[in-house]
Amino acid sequence: MACEVKPKTRSGIINPLFTCQPCGAQYASIGIRECIGIVHGGQGCVMFVRLLFSQHFKESFELASTSLHEDGAVFGALNRVEEAVDVLLMRYPNVKVVPIISTCATEVIGDDIDGVVRKLNEGLLKEKFAGREVHLIPIHTPSFVGSMISGYDVAVKEFVSFFAKKGEPSKKINLITGWVNPGDVTSLKHILSLMDIEANVLFEIENFDSPLMPDGNTVSHGDTTIADLQDTANAVGTIALNRYEGGKAAEYLKKEFEVPAIIGPSPIGIRNTDTFLKHLSDMTGKPIPEALVKERGIALDAITDLTHMFFADKRVAIYGNPDLAIGLAEFCLDLEMQPVLLLLGDDNVNYAKDPRVLYMQEHVWHDMEIVTNADLWDLEDRLKNQDLKLDLILGHSKGRFISIDYGVPMVRVGFPVYDRAGMYRHPVMGYHGAMHLAEAMANVLFTDMEYKKNKEWILNVW
Repeated sequence: MACEVKPKTRSGIINPLFTCQPCGAQYASIGIRECIGIVHGGQGCVMFVRLLFSQHFKESFELASTSLHEDGAVFGALNRVEEAVDVLLMRYPNVKVVPIISTCATEVIGDDIDGVVRKLNEGLLKEKFAGREVHLIPIHTPSFVGSMISGYDVAVKEFVSFFAKKGEPSKKINLITGWVNPGDVTSLKHILSLMDIEANVLFEIENFDSPLMPDGNTVSHGDTTIADLQDTANAVGTIALNRYEGGKAAEYLKKEFEVPAIIGPSPIGIRNTDTFLKHLSDMTGKPIPEALVKERGIALDAITDLTHMFFADKRVAIYGNPDLAIGLAEFCLDLEMQPVLLLLGDDNVNYAKDPRVLYMQEHVWHDMEIVTNADLWDLEDRLKNQDLKLDLILGHSKGRFISIDYGVPMVRVGFPVYDRAGMYRHPVMGYHGAMHLAEAMANVLFTDMEYKKNKEWILNVW
């Protein structure tokens, strides 16, 4: 079989990998300073998303809802949008950016959020909030197509297209991070700092890891500013680290403002981080400093200590956000491991044409399945009914019961992770991320050996 790409054969979803598009738009919105999104839908469309964010980050985030009820679902609920904007602006005098995020219910009934934004701009904002800077941005994220991945991609593009404004050329680059953790942004900014590169970081989310201060609790929010978004049109280039989480915005800036764009690969592992540094150097003319060469060497040394001795031929299943999952598979291949199952979990038809997937099809010679539009039953079914043999699972916490029930050790990576402490602080990108991932995988294998009372020869040591 070698490496085979195929869609899920069932029509239904059992234990989905992702939640819906509005979640992705909400994740993008909380990365912007002075921004609170209004989700036009039922209360649960915000409540359960905020719960996911809070479970993952152990922090509180501000998001609003129009609280759609039965009458609105029948007769339309644009009045709820008007009321929500009015109340939000009264309660939060510092808010400047208000995305109006649609949901499945409001898209089905046909509520015209673009029209109500025009109405509010001509009415409420001029009459009641005259002189105040407020930007209302309609974002269409129906839940019956795509997933939180495509919702994030759509939202980033909408924010950029709304704010990007041609002015004086800057020496900055645009760095579109994709759906990452605060630890990844710290790692990426560390690389930029060592290379003396200024960037508009979309999105600056280090403060999602908020401090507990003597003067009271802090509500977490990102630090990407309106000025950063406006300046994206003037950058020397754009690097979107994830093809499916920011690629649309990079393409828009290239088409509309002729800002050169590089999309991917995600800098996961040594090889892809090397590529990222080369892209940075080529785009800015800045050399790669010796400090980063040394960091690379330390990461390589740590990985060399583990690869052939402990990782060789270990069979791995991987699931999660597509760019993350593909990047993890590439990293595992570099570690001499065998990714035997890769689950890409929504209806994006482009996964099968992804150049990274095509490369694996040409160069992977062990049996490997890449399943598109997948769910977690695709993993469980293979363990339960198809005698799939695994040494390790890489994925978010939604798959933890499969790990427990079938006795396969698991490294938590991706979103959401809520049954391990502080994972959002640890990068998976960059040289630090490569070292952290490799050591996390090794330690999980060591711990599993102890639990199962296996002797050392299981891990090729004696």
